Amino acid sequence: MQYTVSDTAKFDLTVVILALLTAFAPLSIDMYLPAFNAIAESFGAKSDQVQLSLTAFFFGLFIGQLLYGTATDKFGRKQPLYFGLVIYIVTSLACAWAPNITTLIILRFLQAVGACAGIVIARAMVRDMYTPQASARVFSFLILVMGVAPILAPLFGAYIAKGFGWQAIFLMIAAIGFFCLLAVRYKLPETRGANYDVRMRESATTYWSVLKDPTFLRFSLTGGIAQAGLFAYITGSPKVFIDVFGLTPEHYSWLFGLNACGIIGFSQVNGWLLKHYSARKILNVSLPILATVSVLMWTLAATIGNFWAILIPLFMFIATLGLVFPNAMAGALAEQAERAGSASAVTGSLQFLIAGFASMGVNQLGLYSDFAMSWTIGSCGLASVLCYALMRKPE
Repeated sequence: MQYTVSDTAKFDLTVVILALLTAFAPLSIDMYLPAFNAIAESFGAKSDQVQLSLTAFFFGLFIGQLLYGTATDKFGRKQPLYFGLVIYIVTSLACAWAPNITTLIILRFLQAVGACAGIVIARAMVRDMYTPQASARVFSFLILVMGVAPILAPLFGAYIAKGFGWQAIFLMIAAIGFFCLLAVRYKLPETRGANYDVRMRESATTYWSVLKDPTFLRFSLTGGIAQAGLFAYITGSPKVFIDVFGLTPEHYSWLFGLNACGIIGFSQVNGWLLKHYSARKILNVSLPILATVSVLMWTLAATIGNFWAILIPLFMFIATLGLVFPNAMAGALAEQAERAGSASAVTGSLQFLIAGFASMGVNQLGLYSDFAMSWTIGSCGLASVLCYALMRKPE
């Protein structure tokens, strides 16, 4: 079946369910950050080993998005969604009873593969139900939910871990997944039926043709490298602010929420700016700012290395991402009208692949410096603006 396309964005129960599905990734990433030390102590492991469970999650998001991108066109929207939700619930429960850190790392990879179903299929269902103009408003709501999740998730995670142990965080995540499974089963309509003419084996050819587009690659890499700095922060900030600067997990979660407010606020400013300027013009100004504050943090970490010298440029970097990332995404998809679904899957996977390497960089540099996060963010900020400048097509 094909869902009736609407030109009016209705923020009903269906949209709320789709928003919850897109929140799986930030919830799964951010809720357990304050419990890094508790997990390390539980397994007799180092904090760097716990960080690898986050790196594994990023690589799971990279692979999973490519899998669901074609599967949802072939089998309809809801069947792959059921499959992903079951994987997510089972692996979340298994994480709570993981016997060692190695098992937890493997389970986090599989958990991410399940979480991808909500991310990819929610976007596809919005495209099914709404015209481009109406879907833009719905996507704005989904992005708002994804921005609020990093504020609330560490707060809940810190207090859940303190009161019930870090295992309770994964039990809570599993319960959220089960609730969404019931909501999808009974309240979410199927927006596109199966099309068995779609060939899964042809997806690689489609993805490769998207990657060869120079405009797509320029904007996708620019946005992906910039966003990788955010994931370097997510990976390395527990060590910097809890281990080095001595914040309690509860205070760290409040600081994490403060930084999330920055990206939410600037993303709303971006919406206002787009009424007056093109996305490319905003990107031309915001990218050099992003690179400047990231290199500034890198420099201050190497020279001064105190709390405020890290926090202030870090806040500015994360806030500026609210201007950079949406406009880079718009540039990547602008010329992909006939293959927007595949292009969305490719750019999403590419972003998390780069994020995975940035997370690995934090892990490796952490062996030599307490401020590995700052070094990695500085590198990402500088590389993103160089990528944008050097990959520009000649006029």
